[in-house]
Formats: sequence, structure tokens, C-alpha cells
Amino acid sequence: MRQGPPDPRRPRWRTRVLVVIPLLVIGLITVGDVLAPASVRLSPLLIAAPAMTASFAGPVLTACVGLLAVVAQIAANATEGALGSPGRLTEVITLALVSAMIVLFRAVLDRHMRELNRVRAVADVAQRVLLRPLPVRVGPLVIASVYLAAEPGAEIGGDLYAAARTSNATRLIIGDVRGSGLTAVADASLVLGAFRAIAHWPVPLTDLASHLDTALSAERTEPRDKAPGAGESFVTAAVLEIPDDRPVVRLVNCGHPPPLLLCDSGVKALEGQAPALPLGLGHLAAGRYHIEDFPFEEGDQLLLYTDGVIEARNSEGTFFPLAERLPGADGGGPQYLVDRLHRDLLSHTGGHQGDDAALVVLERRRAER
Repeated sequence: MRQGPPDPRRPRWRTRVLVVIPLLVIGLITVGDVLAPASVRLSPLLIAAPAMTASFAGPVLTACVGLLAVVAQIAANATEGALGSPGRLTEVITLALVSAMIVLFRAVLDRHMRELNRVRAVADVAQRVLLRPLPVRVGPLVIASVYLAAEPGAEIGGDLYAAARTSNATRLIIGDVRGSGLTAVADASLVLGAFRAIAHWPVPLTDLASHLDTALSAERTEPRDKAPGAGESFVTAAVLEIPDDRPVVRLVNCGHPPPLLLCDSGVKALEGQAPALPLGLGHLAAGRYHIEDFPFEEGDQLLLYTDGVIEARNSEGTFFPLAERLPGADGGGPQYLVDRLHRDLLSHTGGHQGDDAALVVLERRRAER
């Protein structure tokens, strides 16, 4: 797990408990210096007290401990009657200067931490707006999801998912942008925006997929400065529609890994007969979208996922066996299945996710009245 600098938001009670340690260090060193033979000098070790304090407290408390260390060194020298000697005076001045530098570094660190926390807060809001949480219950569906960003500290990358309601159905999209970094996030936000803009309207599912492709392709032709790699990526996506009154799932697959259906007869991959090309390839995919229907009965579960799941490797280079982990995992509800797969995936990779990964589980239940 990556470790960062000390958090200035550490609970005050914990700081008060920890500050006892440098105070004890000051007391023990001072007493030891007074009681030790004249040839043994322990007071230079007092610098350890402000250094320890800076690891868990702010600049004010660090300065107080540093000042107390200087006072303790002066008192120890005065007790020995050597305060006026040049060597002892140099020790006091050195301790004061080093303590001041430690306080300065801690103040700079606190300022950087405050800036980092502000940036993280803004990024968190932006990420939540971009990748909105899926509803837990919509129509006859119960939904659970999890997103694992490959970038440490991020909550979104190049994978995407979203849901929208029509008058009598629920539409969903799950996708994966080829590439990484800001370009992938920009493409993901573009596809999500286009989906949310039209998915609520009663347009055919093929027209919805065509609209997503057009929006992504048109953005590539805009005359503007582009980041390296912009315009070279594409988006694999599965666009689904689940009617409220029919036990089916309608699917337009644009080069995405096939959803997995968990039903009484086992696990089935919903591999269509005519998958389309990924989004963003312009005229290459125009008019090639086809809807395919698959049974989706009450009590069945549908697993949507991205490449980051099935391409996750362990230390030996073995891919995550998603289909093998599913038998016997149903029956606990979507959230149970998502949590179990999440744990299995992290265990398989040792907690080091090499690519963004998303999991969405849908279960059809009796519609609420």
C-alpha cells in the first residue's frame, strides 16, 4: 500500500498521546546528561524530540517541543556549570537552528497537504459527477457495481458504466476506452455524456449505439490542439436494454467482452452472432449495429465487466479466471457477487491492478408496485 506524508487531519487525541513520547525523550536525555560522567555528552541527542514530533504534529507543536529541547539543553549545561563554554554554546545554537529548520519543513509539508486535500476534494466531486453511482433498484432490476482504477488514488480511468430509464425499460452501458491517462478519461466522459443525453428517449437501441459512435467520432474531427494519442483510441462497449414486461435482455455489442448470464442452467456468455466494431471508428462501423435478444428470467443475474477483469494477471502471469469463479456464487444477491468477485480479483493480483476494471451485476426481480 502506498504511504504518503503525515495527515494534518490526524485526530487531536492521538496527537496528544503521541506527544508524550518526545517529552519523555527530552526528560530522559536531560536527566541522563546530568547524571552521566563529564566525558559522556547526551544533550546533542535532544534534536530527536522535535524530529519525532514533526512526524505526527503540526509546526506549532513541533516548535514548542523544539523550544523545550533547547531549554532542556541550556538547563543541563547550566547544571554542569559549563553554559558559557564555546562548545556548549555551539551545541545550543545548533539545536535551535536545526529545530527551526524542522519546523519550517513541517510548515511547508502542511501547506502542500492542504493543497493536495483541496485537489483531491475537487477531483472526487468531478469523478462522482462523471461516473455517477448506479441506482441500487430501478424497475425490476437490483444493481451492484464496483470500479477499480489502475491509477493509485483515482476513482475513474478509461472504464465507464451508466444506467438510464425509458418509459418501460432500463438501458445500461458498460465500456472500456483503449488507452489510459487524461485522453482515456476524456473519451469516457464523452461517451457517458452522449449516452445520458439520448438514452432516456424511445429511440431504437441501434440508433443509440450509432449516436454514441457519431459523438465520439465527431469529437475527433474538431480543429483543436490535441494531447498525444488523442484521436487514436476507440471504445469497446455493450449497450443493453431490459424491458420491464418481457423476460429478455436486448444487447448491442460493440467489440466488448460478452456479458455473463447466471441462471439455473449455469453460466452462459451472451455472445451475439453479429458483434459490431468498437465505438469511435467512424464510417467503418456505420450501419453495422444489430440488436440480439437473450432470455433474462426473474431470479437470473447478469454480469457486465471490462477487459481489466479478465486480463488481470497474478505474479505468475495467469489471467483471472472469471467464469470459473461464478458457479455457486449466485443466490446471495448482486452486492454479494460483486463483493466476492472484488475480493477474488484483488487476491489474484496481489492488490496491484494493472488496468482499470469495472464490474456490474444485475438481477431481475419482481417489479415493485
